[in-house]
Amino acid sequence: MATDKQTIVESYPLPVYNYRVIIDGVSQDMSFSDVSGLEIEHDHVLYKHGFSWVMGSHLIRAQQKPINISLKRGMLKNRSFLYDWLRSGEKKDIRIELCDENSLALVSWDVHRALPFKLDAPSFSAGTNDIAIESLDLIAHDLKITHHE
Repeated sequence: MATDKQTIVESYPLPVYNYRVIIDGVSQDMSFSDVSGLEIEHDHVLYKHGFSWVMGSHLIRAQQKPINISLKRGMLKNRSFLYDWLRSGEKKDIRIELCDENSLALVSWDVHRALPFKLDAPSFSAGTNDIAIESLDLIAHDLKITHHE
């Protein structure tokens, strides 16, 4: 069975390397090498009521867990955006867009009111020539996922 290009585009999973990060509506002059923690998770409760001995107990969804996001990027000279954001203590909205080969957003994750709480400096080692990567950890109030046509 022959497969044409359109069938492949519509049925194959999306690669994770083509994405962009937009902070407060402005695509910053920076690239992130890694974005992680885009997950929605709830606690669960095993609920037992008076008739549980007959009907059985119920598993119900409880409170949503905090959204912890990590942004990593290579360090450059004269670029202190992440450090300045951490120092300001300001909450910002972030949008992460997974794009196709034409840079059109296919899926987007909207992170609302993200607050930075930890900035990691790179690990230093004289025995390697790896790139210096800094990491910013955030906690957010809400996460919405949108699938674009």
